[in-house]
Amino acid sequence: MVVVANATAFAAEYSFTKKDKQPCTSAAFVTGTLFALGLPPLLPMWIVVMGSAFGIVFGKMVFGGFGKNVFNPALTGRAFIYISFGDWMTARGWTHAIPGMQGRGLFPGGFAAWTAEHRFGSDTVTQATPGSWLTWKEEMLQERLDATLTEAQMMAEYFPWRSLFLGNTAGVIGGTSALLVIAGGLYLLYTKTANYRIVVTAIVGYLISQSILHYTGAVSSTGTIAAAPQHALFAGSVLFAVFFYATDPVSAPKTNEARWMYGSFIGLLYPVLTTFSVWPAAAQFCILLANMFSPITDYAVNSVKGSKKK
Repeated sequence: MVVVANATAFAAEYSFTKKDKQPCTSAAFVTGTLFALGLPPLLPMWIVVMGSAFGIVFGKMVFGGFGKNVFNPALTGRAFIYISFGDWMTARGWTHAIPGMQGRGLFPGGFAAWTAEHRFGSDTVTQATPGSWLTWKEEMLQERLDATLTEAQMMAEYFPWRSLFLGNTAGVIGGTSALLVIAGGLYLLYTKTANYRIVVTAIVGYLISQSILHYTGAVSSTGTIAAAPQHALFAGSVLFAVFFYATDPVSAPKTNEARWMYGSFIGLLYPVLTTFSVWPAAAQFCILLANMFSPITDYAVNSVKGSKKK
């Protein structure tokens, strides 16, 4: 999927740049990789192609190419297929992690799935992501698990904090392991590829907003209840979105003051959309909305600075 998404991203950008005899930028491969890592693992390849092409063309090239796009191209493509092919993006495309060799949770886990021992059995079990499970009321959760675990051949132990942190759960390809996401995110901060102001304010804002909703017992019209913040932070793709999507240097604000506001906006809005909308993971919409206001926020900050100097 990563290879297909990158090949499509390159072809889509090259189709625009070749007429001006300009090179295709390496940013196309960043977009293709991030797009693929944000997808469920069973998504059909033709949907991967459509999403990657849409993200490059309508999220980047129509604005003038690299450095001129308002929206994150990878999230633009993901939002397009999320809305267009909701069944695949929210129901049919997920798998649960293979528990390990002979089902004992031993290394090498999924890497041994194609041995003769597993060849004639199922390789994976389709299942909702942890974020989807958390949208159910606590008193309904166990009942739903009991009703489906036997059919899905899953165990309730797949949902504890430790599994979420290590990544032994269903989820997007690049976002199931909070441990690896944090490690990659810290590397981006260390190399100053990502701006720490966006990351810090987004995570703090998320915890504040999620805590308010959870401890006030906020319930949506569909009967869902806000999950505990310490669990919700690792149950979906919150960290992956914050570290790898929100910090995109082109679509994010350029001034430090605007970055504080940008990260806070994403963090505070995320739990609200997750709780009160039909989307169990609304990171893409939060970031795209924040992208929309990035230019005018930078403009406002620079205007205030200019007035102070005068």
